[in-house]
Amino acid sequence: MPVSGLGPYDPNNVFARILRGEIPCRKVYEDEFALAFHDINPQAPVHVLVIPKGAYVSFADFSAKASEAEIAGFFRAVGAVARALGLESEGYRLLANMGPASGQEVPHFHVHIFGGRPLGRMLAS
Repeated sequence: MPVSGLGPYDPNNVFARILRGEIPCRKVYEDEFALAFHDINPQAPVHVLVIPKGAYVSFADFSAKASEAEIAGFFRAVGAVARALGLESEGYRLLANMGPASGQEVPHFHVHIFGGRPLGRMLAS
């Protein structure tokens, strides 16, 4: 059982299939540790997903099982994507949902990068 309690990693989840090239994506960035692409249902003018290339279901799983190089490489990729998208000057939000109560839809750890407009409060009242 993974650290997250989400169940075992499903190698046929949509992000795993994108990583294998079975499903196309609008790629923004790729290196040995991460792939970033535009969300198919954007919630802001800029909405990009950054996923690690390893099979991790959640942040808990990733932080417990990924190598130091994978962790550093992934978070450097998140920063590189935000800079490449020109989000540094106006600001942006990072979001990582973990588990059903948070709204995680794909059981592959990922970070959302939102920007391009004022984003308001972090949580709805």
